Amino acid sequence: MGGSPLDALVMAGGLGTRLQRGEKPMVRLLGRPLIDWVVSALRDSSVDGVLVATTASVPETMEWAEGEGLSVVETPGEGYVPDMIFAVEETEITEPVLIVMADLPLLRGEIVDEIIEVYERVHQPALSVHTPLELSRRIGGKPDALFNYHGRFIVPSGVNVLLGSKIRFEQEDYHLILDRVELAVNVNSPRDLAICEALLRGELNIRS
Repeated sequence: MGGSPLDALVMAGGLGTRLQRGEKPMVRLLGRPLIDWVVSALRDSSVDGVLVATTASVPETMEWAEGEGLSVVETPGEGYVPDMIFAVEETEITEPVLIVMADLPLLRGEIVDEIIEVYERVHQPALSVHTPLELSRRIGGKPDALFNYHGRFIVPSGVNVLLGSKIRFEQEDYHLILDRVELAVNVNSPRDLAICEALLRGELNIRS
């Protein structure tokens, strides 16, 4: 599936109530907003364009994205999936689109390209990216979601490829499991933020 450049849609409408530091995408990690780390990774990748989905609850995020010259779509703020559907339809994306959460600051451009390359080889219309549970345990993380996939526990990373023309429908997806620490930390709590800081500073020894 795939074969042509695709756009990336950054979901950035979250309030970050557990972090309690204001708008979640604008929470600072080593002096930079979380969303800045994600957008930088996408700009370093082969994606064609970067769009940002916001809500009325994150005006600073919207201002930051517009200041970066990014295309911004304000969604109704009805939840992750409804807002994602709204953003894809509002921007009239019918081709495959890379969906990325704004709280994945360790993401890197080469990892994005690896995900896209795998998607282009598989036959499913969609792809979901996961990490093994044991990786979360090695870095001291506590994932919010967990799946048993063929007897192996995996954690969704917050990165997916979906076919825009079928965004309202359930899509058969290829489960890509990557043992990459860069995909293992979604910043949902102060603990997650501390883990990211330690990893970026080289202060965290990953347990084997």
